[in-house]
Amino acid sequence: MLKQSVIELPKVGEKRAQQLAELGIETVEDLLMYYPFRYDDIKERQLTEILDQEKVTIKGMVVSPPVVNRFGYKKSRLQFRMMQDHDVFNVSFFNQPYLKDKVIVSEELAVYGKWDAKHQSLTGMKILANGQAGDFAPIYHVNKSVRQSTLIDLIKVAFGEHSDEIEENLPLSLVNKYRLLDRKQAMFAMHFPKDKEEYHQAKRRVVFEEFFLFQMQIQGLKQTEKAEQNGLAIAYDNDRLKKFIDALPFELTTAQKKVTNEICRDMRRPSHMQRLLQGDVGSGKTIVAAIALYATMTAGFQGALMVPTEILAQQHVESLNELFDPLEVQVALLTGSTKAKERQQILSELENGEIDIVVGTHALIQEGVEFSNLGLVITDEQHRFGVNQRKILREKGWKPDVLFMTATPIPRTLAITAYGEMDVSIIDEMPAGRIPVKTRWVKPPQLTQVLTWAKKELEKGHQMYVICPLIEESEMLDVQNAVEIYNQLTDFFAPDFQVGILHGKMKNAEKEVIMETFKENELQILVSTTVIEVGVNVPNATLMLIIDADRFGLAQLHQLRGRVGRGSQASYCILIANPKNDMGKERMKIMTETNNGFVVSEKDLELRGPGEVFGFRQSGLPEFAAADIVVDATILEVARKEAQQIWQLKNWQILPEYAPLVAYLHLGEEGNRFFD
Repeated sequence: MLKQSVIELPKVGEKRAQQLAELGIETVEDLLMYYPFRYDDIKERQLTEILDQEKVTIKGMVVSPPVVNRFGYKKSRLQFRMMQDHDVFNVSFFNQPYLKDKVIVSEELAVYGKWDAKHQSLTGMKILANGQAGDFAPIYHVNKSVRQSTLIDLIKVAFGEHSDEIEENLPLSLVNKYRLLDRKQAMFAMHFPKDKEEYHQAKRRVVFEEFFLFQMQIQGLKQTEKAEQNGLAIAYDNDRLKKFIDALPFELTTAQKKVTNEICRDMRRPSHMQRLLQGDVGSGKTIVAAIALYATMTAGFQGALMVPTEILAQQHVESLNELFDPLEVQVALLTGSTKAKERQQILSELENGEIDIVVGTHALIQEGVEFSNLGLVITDEQHRFGVNQRKILREKGWKPDVLFMTATPIPRTLAITAYGEMDVSIIDEMPAGRIPVKTRWVKPPQLTQVLTWAKKELEKGHQMYVICPLIEESEMLDVQNAVEIYNQLTDFFAPDFQVGILHGKMKNAEKEVIMETFKENELQILVSTTVIEVGVNVPNATLMLIIDADRFGLAQLHQLRGRVGRGSQASYCILIANPKNDMGKERMKIMTETNNGFVVSEKDLELRGPGEVFGFRQSGLPEFAAADIVVDATILEVARKEAQQIWQLKNWQILPEYAPLVAYLHLGEEGNRFFD
């Protein structure tokens, strides 16, 4: 019955049901689990103990009739006076003229609002009903059609009619082990806690429940993927692979060796590999990918590497051709810019197996791209592709092994949540000889000094990136910015140094020409929007200036910084910014204090939250009703371990203890709450 529509509740007609649906409330269970995002302390206070600008509830007698003054378009102010003991004070409500009927002279009233000590006045937020229970008032996300009071009334009705249908969905062993409230008590206390302690216990129970149920499903996916009949056994030629690695012009780091072994071990197994490879900018993920692709080829399978930009695809092909013997390994490039005739030939050679490895952009997932025997799919900077895009590429073969790579280190809590069904490999070590990039933060008035210093660095034969500010989400404005800065720098550095410009409105052929010219040092300064962010490799570029750096997130600043420091020379990243708020200042400070991408990503998550860092739309992150993966990270970890242990039990689904859990999750069925 909890799954029935809210329209079955008293006082809910079709119009009200539609308004609730806009809040994501469609069933009775949705309504009961639509938890407040905060609680106001509505305990009554005495005037003598209230601090200036404090939000409080004051109870007193109304001593003047209420007056409504109207001004502007649909604006109004309701005013009256109240007395507590012998102290009289003013009360004002803005744009709530309908409250006038609740204000009756000589009667007691309790008003919640913000206290102004200087003017001895209260700016009211709400009038509390007589006998309102508890010291806390729940505050919900609502819209113009559904008021707080309406929502609270409906939640009370839903509990009154359906509370007996709320059944326990956690194993009793876990409820007892962690001393959790039962489900019905916790759900009610989330809305109407008696005190802070009851709210704390209710929140603890609800957060654990959300994380645990999600992790049960994630671990189930992982078990399914690992079932032996669900994958390819890629029996690569170990001798050829070892010979290839020994012939590399450098020795792999300990971290690279470790992750290579993890990947190769997975590939040999008949179960399906789903592995996430994390590594900081410049840590050497590309060579690990090359080894995996080479191993795939020696087993008679094809490999595909999908990347987000054509510049990066071209660069990967060049790198792979340098590493592989062209007589032994056939590598092809397929992008949106590939000419029709060449594309047709590549498609034909992919289908008949003449091409061993194909590198490309979204073009790889278009219709007509067929493989002879696809064994390994690698997605680089995977967060730039939607879940469906990654899925389409996987389906180009019969359950090929999958390796996701990212140079944007993902905080552990995000990895557990968004990629919980995957195994994770981490390269946490930089190649020998890498000199850490020195990062400095300066204010805009110092730009001329910075450019004068940069000129001395350029005179040593080095090159410089200048990244333009991001303006909202308008690419056209970004381009205008880039052109303006390009003109300024051209004037400043003329005639000694050549300046180029790169932005998203250029055609791919134009971008390639500019990048090639910059690589050859025919341009010493490259002005760019953030198209430069991923994958560009010019070891001679040792300087990066980021204009209005506070407009970027920490992870993006770290990615941009990774474009320098790729050679053996000391490199610098100068952040030019005048942040207007504390968060902006904190971001600049963090960037100057660490080069560690994992530290940067954790800080970014703390400052901005998962929605901003990761982007909910394509990330696969669930939207929890009460849980927060940053604040509640410890509970997330506990829930994951408990879910893992249950899935390791043989035939746990038929054990009586887990019957309510199996029923609630609808295991094996479509349409559960997290994976719709």
